[in-house]
Amino acid sequence: MLKITAVIPAYNEASRILHTLNQVEPYVDEIIVVDDASTDSTANLAKKYGAKVFTQTSNKGYIDAIKYGFRKANGDIVITLDADGEFSAKEIPNLVKPIIDGRADMVQGHRDSVPRPSEKFLTWLAQKKTDVGDSGTGLRAIRTNLAKSLEINGACICGVLSLEVVSKGGRIVEIPIVLQQINKPRKIAWFHLRQFFYLLPWIFKKFKKQI
Repeated sequence: MLKITAVIPAYNEASRILHTLNQVEPYVDEIIVVDDASTDSTANLAKKYGAKVFTQTSNKGYIDAIKYGFRKANGDIVITLDADGEFSAKEIPNLVKPIIDGRADMVQGHRDSVPRPSEKFLTWLAQKKTDVGDSGTGLRAIRTNLAKSLEINGACICGVLSLEVVSKGGRIVEIPIVLQQINKPRKIAWFHLRQFFYLLPWIFKKFKKQI
């Protein structure tokens, strides 16, 4: 049996982190919470629960958090999901199955609804290069050795993570998922403007098969 590590980036999620950990625990062999310099009790609650907690020295953002988690992962497959509970952990068996079956190197949860038009635009742009599906989803499974090899340079993961996987010869499969309702305000994602400039070079880049 392949072992599964869950990597959960978290920033000020004290009111939600225990609920998320309770959902995830039955489906994985290891839980890593990367606390992105929270100012609340997120890290302490996760530690008391029994998760492996690594705290960033300063607030570095989502990409730095998941890459930190990838480096620390011991499982054969690594799952990423958000700490706020928007993604259902019940999807994990379906998420890892294509990798276990040898059909995929990364599996993405294709959301029933993408809330931000800017995110839809970035995915549309990435799809000019190849079919990356829902490239901004936070629920994905990926072979750990592939995850550890990724650079993921950008203001967010939209487009660039999926295109980097494809550039390394990775096979991407998607499964449909339904987002869970959470009581959390959604801020304007100004970083999507910067992400355009990270994504654009990928559109003209030649892909070399590496794996």
